[in-house]
Amino acid sequence: MLPPPLPRQVQTLQRVLDRVSVAAEDGGPPPLVVFGLDGSIFDNRRRTLQVLLEYAEEVEVDEPDVSDALRTLTLDGVQYLLGETLRECGLHGAELTRDVTSFWRERFFTDDYAMLDEPQAGAVDYLRGLQEAGAGLIYLSGRDVPGMLLGTVASLREHGLPLAEPGVQLVLKPDATLGDESFKRTAFPRLAGYGEVVAVFDANPSMCDLARRIFPDADVAFVDLWELDPPPDESIELIRDLRLR
Repeated sequence: MLPPPLPRQVQTLQRVLDRVSVAAEDGGPPPLVVFGLDGSIFDNRRRTLQVLLEYAEEVEVDEPDVSDALRTLTLDGVQYLLGETLRECGLHGAELTRDVTSFWRERFFTDDYAMLDEPQAGAVDYLRGLQEAGAGLIYLSGRDVPGMLLGTVASLREHGLPLAEPGVQLVLKPDATLGDESFKRTAFPRLAGYGEVVAVFDANPSMCDLARRIFPDADVAFVDLWELDPPPDESIELIRDLRLR
């Protein structure tokens, strides 16, 4: 069971809701709230865990020690970087890391594995609450259209998150070769053409810094799923998930 959300998280989420309600009363374009997907809306650690368990099965005969070590891994042991995840179960070495990374990359960024993601705590209720308050919702993600569009759409629908409704947009990279930061650096300024961006939620500290520079009047929140070092800008709020209570 999760501990109650910290008061500062509740204050941040409520402030965004209040800003949306006030801005929506003006009758213009809906105020926009932008969310990343991985780590912000979805907890994607299950995807990595599943891939590593499949690798454990793959090498069970030839590398039983590696297989056994990987099978000790739990969801809480999955880290942001794959190398750190391997170290969590006592595995080291450049060659092993390269082999596991190649196996992981071929699967992780695909439709089928995207279906393993679970929504962050509070995500469904919070996004529905924003929608009811009058927000336009934008999912802006480094997932790519060819590899992950279908799985992303299916996952959003399956979990009851807003999609294919007025005021809801899904924006993904056109192809996997484009870096996430380059993509969002180009995409962020374009969002202003759809209305006022009142808040941005992302699980990548550098993306939060970028959003703060582009949208100085917006609330920017770093969703700290992986317990990374927070952005240095103290005006960026730190939250664990999307629970209001």
